[in-house]
Amino acid sequence: MATHKNLEGVKAAFKSALNNHFEGMREDGDPIPNEFQEVYELIFTLGIHALLNHYNGILTRAALSKITGINEKQLGHYIQGIRTPRPIQREKIIKGIHQLGQELIKIN
Repeated sequence: MATHKNLEGVKAAFKSALNNHFEGMREDGDPIPNEFQEVYELIFTLGIHALLNHYNGILTRAALSKITGINEKQLGHYIQGIRTPRPIQREKIIKGIHQLGQELIKIN
């Protein structure tokens, strides 16, 4: 388990916790799983609440509303964790953020 104020901090804390766990396993003589014996990459998947919290303050709710098609009040409920979006709403949020990313990549 790992916690931090921001996403990069959580990633670093999780990597540190995982490395500490492996060190403890080595000290106890327990085998490290094969997947972690070679070079590996950790992939972090954010829930919608965490994803929106990450972009809250980077993008306004008005901007998030524009790219997702979901009204600001509803997005606020998702950001605050008051409500959990249905799968179709989740897809709208992810699709909107991906589209924004694609537009930003095209900038020269």
